[in-house]
Amino acid sequence: MSTYILGISAYYHDSAACLIKDGEILAAAQEERFTRKKHDFSFPKNAIQYCLTEAGITIKDVNYVAFYDKPFLKFERLLITYLQYAPVGIASFLKAMPLWLKDKIFMKEKIREELNFEGDILFAEHHESHAASAFFPSPFKEAAILTLDGVGEWATASIGIGADNTMKLVEEIDFPHSLGLLYSAFTYYTGFRVNSGEYKLMGLAPYGEPKYVDVIKDNLIDIKDDGSFKLNMKYFNYCAGMTMTSKHFHDLFGAPPRKPESAITQRDMDIAHSIQEVTEEIMLKMAAHAKKITGKDNLCLAGGVALNCVGNGKILKQGLFKNIWIQPAAGDAGGALGAALLIWHQHLKMSRKADNIYDTQKGSYLGPDYAKETDDFVSKNNVVFDKYTDETFPKKIAQLIADQNVIGLCHGRMEFGPRALGARSIIGDARSQEMQSIMNLKIKFRESFRPFAPSVTEEDCPEYFDLNIPSPYMLLVADVKEDKIFQESKTTKKEGIDKLKIKRSVIPAVTHVDYSARIQTVSEKQNPFFYAIIKEFQKLTGCPVIINTSFNVRGEPIICTPEDAYRCFMCTEMDYLVIGNYLFKRTNQPNQDKYQLQQISRVLD
Repeated sequence: MSTYILGISAYYHDSAACLIKDGEILAAAQEERFTRKKHDFSFPKNAIQYCLTEAGITIKDVNYVAFYDKPFLKFERLLITYLQYAPVGIASFLKAMPLWLKDKIFMKEKIREELNFEGDILFAEHHESHAASAFFPSPFKEAAILTLDGVGEWATASIGIGADNTMKLVEEIDFPHSLGLLYSAFTYYTGFRVNSGEYKLMGLAPYGEPKYVDVIKDNLIDIKDDGSFKLNMKYFNYCAGMTMTSKHFHDLFGAPPRKPESAITQRDMDIAHSIQEVTEEIMLKMAAHAKKITGKDNLCLAGGVALNCVGNGKILKQGLFKNIWIQPAAGDAGGALGAALLIWHQHLKMSRKADNIYDTQKGSYLGPDYAKETDDFVSKNNVVFDKYTDETFPKKIAQLIADQNVIGLCHGRMEFGPRALGARSIIGDARSQEMQSIMNLKIKFRESFRPFAPSVTEEDCPEYFDLNIPSPYMLLVADVKEDKIFQESKTTKKEGIDKLKIKRSVIPAVTHVDYSARIQTVSEKQNPFFYAIIKEFQKLTGCPVIINTSFNVRGEPIICTPEDAYRCFMCTEMDYLVIGNYLFKRTNQPNQDKYQLQQISRVLD
């Protein structure tokens, strides 16, 4: 008889659910994709229902529910922190308590009530869930484990060891000293939203200079050789206040936080570069320490900071580990997966199969497919389309890309995690100098400085990028190969955002201003349809690289359903839309005026 384990993360940000059957990952999804509320933290009832439906079971067939952290320990930390800072934190305390008393602290009762579940409910510690999500799906029989995030119960970072079907954490750093919260403080200070804007800060960094590194290291943080650190808490306000940074922080950098949506200055870029450099230093030192105390050849990473793909790339380039594997849902959403796998392997002591080659994450294509719903959508709505076979469609799409069209792609099972991996993607021609600005401003409605990722066939990656291992989850940054770079661009002097105007390589749309790229390698095994598109594009152009960015607009989650895809498509200036085997041309669609009004409203918002 099969054993089903449902993993849940909820009530901080990026709530999610995951279902495993006898150790196999069947389904996983974030709640935001269904509710259309970005970073939705509510109880993931829609994601849970999807997981059960995908498996063809009901909640009565589930043997265990696993929650990704321990609410009582987290509540203890909150109370102790508020008491330490009282009466300063009274406003924050009063704001937090109603949700804790209503939902968070009595999680077992909440789960039973929401799901009508009568089986066992088990709780993992937050960083155990992160570590389990990193090691158990990885290809490795043995590995060092590094988890880095804002904060769980008390831990903010940990080092662990994984071997066969067991893992244990051996060292940790505790709250309030947190690399994730340090980075979030600078995210807040530079005018971006905490828990969602950190990747913007990372993308902004190459436009600046590391002018404030010494200021940060002399005042804000004391970094030891092993990567451990302590923050000077007088500069931070997150322990008990309603903001991330204090007046002392603002005085140190000579100004209050940048107002959201105001102009980004060279100073903001320099601050971004500086904190990114400090973060990379800590990540490198922690990785070296993990190598020293574990002696393992492989490294697994998870936690929100593991989404810092620039830092990940530096760890790989450091050469201490033969291989690294990063959980594609590295943030709190992935905790649902980790908690479920922790129950299967450590609580139930079930074996684990690892071959040191392939992971068991299934390309992270763990969300809904909507194949039948696509047929229903087309038949029930007044839309204009062409339909293709699996054999002919990739060639058609490749030709459209080569003709400089921008295409929304909604095909197959949705990705689990924050990256679009070719199932819910917007794709275009990486050879185009103008494509980055076109896609940022006319389609994504976001800041012009934001870089796009290349998707490249796995076998052709080493020809274009300084990367010799697969990167299927877009979590490694590497340099563009020297022979693909226009060397004269290195002597062209531009400052700040003007750096965008320099054509740096043969694939300028995905070459960042520091000649790097956040790479997704695509294999026929993991996504045969997406792989076929790129191969057909290569046949047409000689180039095996295309642009891949998430199928959404600024402020919205990545699309989920055919309806989401069509609405997003019509509210932007995308040229074509692919849903399953259907192709839609935007200028052929009816009711364009209605969608254009929605587009104008979104831009004004």
